[in-house]
Amino acid sequence: QVQLVESGGGLVQPGGSLRLSCLDTGRTFSGHAVAWFRQAPGKEREFVSCIDWNSRTYYPDSAKGRFTISRDNAKNTVYLEMNSLKPEDTAVYYCSSRERGYYSSAPTNYENWGQGTQVTVSS
Repeated sequence: QVQLVESGGGLVQPGGSLRLSCLDTGRTFSGHAVAWFRQAPGKEREFVSCIDWNSRTYYPDSAKGRFTISRDNAKNTVYLEMNSLKPEDTAVYYCSSRERGYYSSAPTNYENWGQGTQVTVSS
């Protein structure tokens, strides 16, 4: 059974960095696409990055050049490295996985979700 557990959130100053981790305690990530989304108060859930079954990566313009998604199949963990953080990156960040291995930026295409981890960028 899939159970996603995020960690690594916290408070960071503008320009700082954080690394989020997502562990699937129930099964392997291998063969599945995994994505990160975020949601700020009063806003819709927003796509942040995806890594597909073949480790190809995808980002929206807001994350390109600053965020990096990666996976360690041996540890069954997906990471999101976030650099040059801005106050507008403040949100709850969610890890998600889908049964299919292909990329999608639509949250409705992901069946499994973690509980979220808060990221706050503030001086």
